[in-house]
Amino acid sequence: MSLPIILYVILFTYVPLWGWTMAFQNYRPAKSFSNQEWVGLYWFKFMFEDKVFLRTIRNTIAMSIINTSLGFITAIGFALLLNEVRKIVFKRAIQTISYLPHFLSWVIVTGLVATMLSTDSGAINSAFIALGFIKEPILWLGEPNYFWGIIGATYVWKEVGWNTIIYLAAISGIDPNLYEAADIDGCNRYQKMWRITLPCIKPTIIILLITHVTQI
Repeated sequence: MSLPIILYVILFTYVPLWGWTMAFQNYRPAKSFSNQEWVGLYWFKFMFEDKVFLRTIRNTIAMSIINTSLGFITAIGFALLLNEVRKIVFKRAIQTISYLPHFLSWVIVTGLVATMLSTDSGAINSAFIALGFIKEPILWLGEPNYFWGIIGATYVWKEVGWNTIIYLAAISGIDPNLYEAADIDGCNRYQKMWRITLPCIKPTIIILLITHVTQI
């Protein structure tokens, strides 16, 4: 019964590894494998000497770190604050609104951000001009200093609600007796979050942190 699965793994996982040999060749599709010119690490050297490639790698890693750190911290903070909301209807409404952007494609999100930050009647520039913060529209997407902040804020807006659901599920599993004992000892909400909620969801935090780090 396992034979079809084994064949599937071999066909789609191991057989394609043969294509890695092209990285060490001056590959020409018209030539057979035996007639390809082997060049060793030439293309790797060429790639890592390219300033554009190195800058691209730096930007990719930097964006991943920014998204991971901001998304991780904001999700935990938002879950703690949302857990303190007493009105269930209001709590569910906020939770639903916050995780809806997760289901949008990044293509749609990018279009929304570009439209909001546009110099031609963009909502952000229009609001800032109306409030008197700026006198003329700012080319947000053309300024390198604003790039990292826009990337981080966009990721948080899209994913914070979805990540919060996991932490809220972990918080719901905490024994209510711990909070009752803390009330008797005179703890306020902040102390209960710091001394009870965070330590109890620590295993979940660690697992999700590992998962987010591997995505970098």
